[in-house]
Amino acid sequence: MLIMPVFSLAQTSTELIPCGKTLQADKTIGATTYKKGEVIPCNFTDFMKLIDNVIKFILYKLAIPIAAIMFAYAGFKMVTSGGSTESRTQAKSIFTNTALGLIFVAGAYLLVKTILSILGYDGAWLGF
Repeated sequence: MLIMPVFSLAQTSTELIPCGKTLQADKTIGATTYKKGEVIPCNFTDFMKLIDNVIKFILYKLAIPIAAIMFAYAGFKMVTSGGSTESRTQAKSIFTNTALGLIFVAGAYLLVKTILSILGYDGAWLGF
């Protein structure tokens, strides 16, 4: 239930698939003008944009909120441990694993962005 709003906002935040849509009005993309009712064809750049959109969605809309929830849970568990070393150790383990998970996600994000830039995708480097 906690991540359902993330899925419902997936359509409105960014368009996941950048091509293959029927135009509602005339539009010029690059040197080509498309008429109303035509479908925008897909190309390699659109595929790269799709990969970029999926990675940004997973990083910003899923990984960071889930990590924040896990940090809050571990903090609550540590505060309410009541001197129990077992509970405190488990809370520290949750902190450590969540931090390592965020480091792995950030590393994977940078790896994919590097590969996309090598393949020629001209998107913003850090998603800003």
